Amino acid sequence: MDLSVALYIVPTPIGNLGDISSRAIEVLNQVSLIACEDTRHSGKLLSHFGIETRKTALHDHNERDRAQWIIQKLGLGESVALISDAGTPLISDPGYHLVKQVREAGFNVVPLPGPCAAITALSASGLPSDRFSFEGFLPSKEKGRLDKLTALKEDPRTLIFYESPHRIVHSLESIAAALGDDREIVMAREVTKTFETFLSGPVGEVLQTVKDDPNQQRGEIVLMCHGHRTDEESEFSTVVIETLKLLCEELPLKKASAIAGQIYGIKKNALYKHGLAIGL
Repeated sequence: MDLSVALYIVPTPIGNLGDISSRAIEVLNQVSLIACEDTRHSGKLLSHFGIETRKTALHDHNERDRAQWIIQKLGLGESVALISDAGTPLISDPGYHLVKQVREAGFNVVPLPGPCAAITALSASGLPSDRFSFEGFLPSKEKGRLDKLTALKEDPRTLIFYESPHRIVHSLESIAAALGDDREIVMAREVTKTFETFLSGPVGEVLQTVKDDPNQQRGEIVLMCHGHRTDEESEFSTVVIETLKLLCEELPLKKASAIAGQIYGIKKNALYKHGLAIGL
């Protein structure tokens, strides 16, 4: 594969090294330079795959200045790859300012698909995935967390957060305080790694489990919260909505609502109205 001059956005494994793509390895071998969030951390990964490409550090503290130097390299005909410590660059990781400046300078930015903790966790969560909002890390201070969560309280989308081990209990307490003890959540820990676990249920129950088991306070964590339900929507379980969606693949919404209502003992008009609201 011959690379064109461009900035390549290359995702790396979030745990299991087998998740790196053959294309990612090929690009990392062929570019002139790899910009790493942490050269020492990424050096171990690159060494594992026998990649000897020159590295440079690009992190939150030097990104704006380093971007101009990388643009100069592109101007000399050198291709550059951007990687973070794990997962897809720019997703709660450095890279935004670099990509923005490279594009403004007229150079191509080529993204590669690959691992992302938020999307990987969401796919196995059992929470609605048709609409979601990735919110990154919650603020470290309690007031900031509560303000942020209160602003999201009535958001109907599934909410996704990253969290660190030493703050997980505090963040779960803030979610319970702002969204209510009964808000359904899923906590994914160490996704793709040996001790991968998923805890699900009302946030109050998950919080107690995490408090009781110190092992649940270790590793990389993705928190996912069910979106806000209106009073009318709250009577519909996930199973009811999934059945309605499945029926709508073969039938008009009105007929699908009548059948689903008959199956679950729910008024068909309420189901029909909800179906319209969610775009079925």
